[in-house]
Amino acid sequence: MGMTNAVSEDKWTEIKITVATKDIETAGNIANMVVPYGIYIEDYSALEAETMEIAHIDLIEESLLKKDRTKGIIHIYVNPHENPLEATSFLKERLESEGIEHTIEVGDCLTEDWQNNWKQYYHAMPIGNKLLIRPLWENDVDAGGRTVLNIEPGLAFGTGSHPTTKLCLETLENYVNNATTVLDIGCGSGILSIACLLLGAKSAVGVDIDSLAVKTAVSNAKENGFEKPVFTALQGNLSDKVSGKFNLVVANIVADVIMQFNTQVGQFLTDDGVYITGGIIENREAEVLTSFAQNGFEVITRAENNGWLVFVVKKAS
Repeated sequence: MGMTNAVSEDKWTEIKITVATKDIETAGNIANMVVPYGIYIEDYSALEAETMEIAHIDLIEESLLKKDRTKGIIHIYVNPHENPLEATSFLKERLESEGIEHTIEVGDCLTEDWQNNWKQYYHAMPIGNKLLIRPLWENDVDAGGRTVLNIEPGLAFGTGSHPTTKLCLETLENYVNNATTVLDIGCGSGILSIACLLLGAKSAVGVDIDSLAVKTAVSNAKENGFEKPVFTALQGNLSDKVSGKFNLVVANIVADVIMQFNTQVGQFLTDDGVYITGGIIENREAEVLTSFAQNGFEVITRAENNGWLVFVVKKAS
């Protein structure tokens, strides 16, 4: 293989989420959205029963008996080229929206200490045919004729390295022109809105439930030369603060929220408008497709990257 050295030098990051045992299944499902390639769950709540069942003996190692049975720990491993903070902010947001109490640790330390640590892994990257995403701390970047999107993601979701963000960016390239007005639901760092504006869109409105994301999106937009009225960020839940119609709506969130938004998006989309959804993991595809159909949308294209899906849909004629 000849790859082993490279892999061992690049350390994967462990994220540990501790939740009450009653919440393990839901939290595990959420964790799987972050890494489609497997998670590891420690759950000692049924220790005695399981041991009896397997071994028919009641000898359990002392160290195991001392484990906290009321809580479970979900372990996620993030590869070095993905931003562990992006994963943790996504987890935090999803767990909170499900009302699940949790603590999250990254590596051997709490999230906060990681903030500057991951930057060494995050480099400028070309996306699609037109854009180059450049983290603000990387100075000597040769854009090679590409349009540069400058970004400081902070703790908001959206560095461009996550497969679902990448797919959305590549997809947007095919649908944005200088007449495009954009609504970006769950805008996170503002990356998709800013990409649309750099690709020539007329204006973009980003919405996020998290005030930190809204702040981050505004400063990232400014960094790229976009301010009100060309870029506006709103703090709100899905469309509750939105008015008007847009000819491109993008929602890169998660399947459950997209299905909820499917019921609202029609009123904000022009009749010939395009609705692009990302953040959908493969095993949710059937439900999401059903939801599109029920809400009067037809799928134009489906794209896939590492188990993540992006759909482009239109109002069914």
